[in-house]
Amino acid sequence: MSGALGGFARREWGPLFGTVRAALVTRRWRAVPMTLAAVCLTALFQVVQNQDWGYQPVQDIGSVRAEDPLWLALLRTPLSLFVPALDLPVWGALAQVLLVFGIAEICLGRWRTLGIAYLATLAGTLYARVGIALGPDSPLGLPASDARVVDTGPSAAVVGLAVYVCWRYGAYWTGGAVVVAMVVEVIVKPNLAGREHLAAIADVLVLIAVVAWRERGQEGVESRPGTRSWKPPIRS
Repeated sequence: MSGALGGFARREWGPLFGTVRAALVTRRWRAVPMTLAAVCLTALFQVVQNQDWGYQPVQDIGSVRAEDPLWLALLRTPLSLFVPALDLPVWGALAQVLLVFGIAEICLGRWRTLGIAYLATLAGTLYARVGIALGPDSPLGLPASDARVVDTGPSAAVVGLAVYVCWRYGAYWTGGAVVVAMVVEVIVKPNLAGREHLAAIADVLVLIAVVAWRERGQEGVESRPGTRSWKPPIRS
C-alpha cells in the first residue's frame, strides 16, 4: 500500500517538486523576487486599510465592486490582486500568495505568472457584472446587492494559478481537487467570492485548452536548424 502511495506521489508531484526544489536550492529566495514583493505589498495593504486614515485610500486604488464604472474597475484590478479581504485572516492570504505565487514564479516565470493571475482576477471581476445583469433567477445570476461587495482580492488569482501549474506539471488529481473544492465552496456558501473563484477557474481552463491546442499543432513541425524544438519553453 505504501509503495502504491509513494508511486502516486512521485507521478503526481515529482516533476513539480523537483523543479521547485532545484530552484530554491540553487537560488534560494532570489528564485521568487516577484512573490516576495507580492507578499510585502499584500501585507502593506492590510496594515494600511486597517488604519482610520488608510481605509479609503486603499479602497480608491485597489478595491473593485461591480457597481463601479467599468473603466475604473479595470484600472483598479491589477492592484486588487494584493488587497486582502477585511473579513478574513490576513495570514491565510499571505500564505496562499507565498506558496502558490512562489511555485508559479519558479515553474512559469514571473511575467506569465502575473499574466495568468491578472486574467483569473479579471474573469471574476467581469463575471460579477454579468451575473448581476442576469439576476438571481438565473442559474448563473447574482442578486443586485452583490454589486456593492468587494471582489475577491488575491484568492481568485491563487486558484487560477494553482489549476494552471497543476496542468502544466501533470498534477491532474491535485488540480481536480482544487476545482472540486471550489465547487463545494459555492454549494456550501453560495456567495460572490465563490462564484468568482469558479469564473477564474473557467477562464484558466479556456487558456489551458488554447495552449494545449497550440502545442499539439506544433508537435509535427520540424525544429529550426540549431534549435531543439519549435515548442516554447515552460519558463518565460
